[in-house]
Amino acid sequence: MKIGVLSQFPELYSTRRLLEACHNRGHEALVINPLNCYMNINSIKPSIHLEGQEVLGLDAIIPRIHASVTFYGCAVVRQFEMMGVFAANDSISIARSRDKLRALQLLSRKGIGMPVTGFANKPDDIPDLINMVGGTPLVIKLLEGTQGIGVVLAETRKAAESVIEAFLGLKANIMVQEFIKEANGSDIRCFVVGDKVVAAMQRTGPEGDFRSNLHLGGSAQKVKITPLERKTAVAAVKAMGLCVAGVDILRSSRGPLVLEVNSAPGIEGIEQTTGIQVAEPIVEYIEKMLAARKGGRSYVA
Repeated sequence: MKIGVLSQFPELYSTRRLLEACHNRGHEALVINPLNCYMNINSIKPSIHLEGQEVLGLDAIIPRIHASVTFYGCAVVRQFEMMGVFAANDSISIARSRDKLRALQLLSRKGIGMPVTGFANKPDDIPDLINMVGGTPLVIKLLEGTQGIGVVLAETRKAAESVIEAFLGLKANIMVQEFIKEANGSDIRCFVVGDKVVAAMQRTGPEGDFRSNLHLGGSAQKVKITPLERKTAVAAVKAMGLCVAGVDILRSSRGPLVLEVNSAPGIEGIEQTTGIQVAEPIVEYIEKMLAARKGGRSYVA
């Protein structure tokens, strides 16, 4: 089987591990920078070209589309889909998960637990918006923010009003969420492949910072999740239509609450923290799906 890893950064741990996992299971694998691809869109033989050559012979792709290039990256994934190439995460599902507001609305529709969230457009909505999510403290998030950037904790009503007014004054799209105090600055990252949580870790922010992102200085440890947390993580991934994802969950007094579903979760942190290989299950999942597509033919070398 020939697998393409769509990544701008071949030197990253996640990209290298996916290549290694493919090779370990006897497959050919290569890194394809989606931004260097260009597409021939037609109704007879759609194609993708790279460095002057048509990209041929791929059985599957593993999209690692960075948030900053979601639009073009999804277009490339979609083109591969039109060519009959299996995508570990399809273009529609990636786009769904990247739109934070849409993602939360999909979670809400499926009855999946999440923090109370408000969204508004006009400055005169601010007082009721704050009341709607339960008052302060509350969390204010830029819809376009990633990896903890553009996330602010407002501890007082005055601070919340000032931050919201500032963001709206800049024409930024924001949402406000209730602050889950009992989470104590920690969340749980569940790594889901297909319908299984293959690994989980608890992340805790540095002292004085409620954000738990590891690249912001947070720490992580292996954690045993509950059956309800496992069920919630899998349900959240299915709500997006994804097959491979990282689900961030808060432990609250009313049960697990989903913060985000990430369609290109980092591999390094969770493998090093848990000692569990998560790249290999992704390749195994692709083998399983392609075998089903081909009527049971095995793709394991």
